[in-house]
Amino acid sequence: MSTSNGKARRVVRHNRLRSKISGTPQRPRLAVYRSISHIYAQLIDDVEGNTIASASSLETGIKTQGEESGKIPISKVVGESIGKKAKDKGISEIVFDRGGYKYHGRVKAVADGAREAGLKF
Repeated sequence: MSTSNGKARRVVRHNRLRSKISGTPQRPRLAVYRSISHIYAQLIDDVEGNTIASASSLETGIKTQGEESGKIPISKVVGESIGKKAKDKGISEIVFDRGGYKYHGRVKAVADGAREAGLKF
């Protein structure tokens, strides 16, 4: 496999990460996917293969909740949203899966939002 383009290199990094981390029903994996325009977050139980909760910048009301416009403030709101949904389901601890992306910018904003909502990781 050629790793000359960015997406293939990200997938290789993500596969390396996934070999080390896994979500359980008590401590699910918070997986982040970042596209050009939007950001998505899912709480995944890898034992059962179920998605417990999800949030994205496409949900109604997410873009209007941010005080500022821009992708980073919206990403923080997505993190807070997934954190609230996790708390409603009785989840307080998670494993963070950055999806092969660098831990900065929008990915870090999702993590910060989830922490502010009360998730521990």
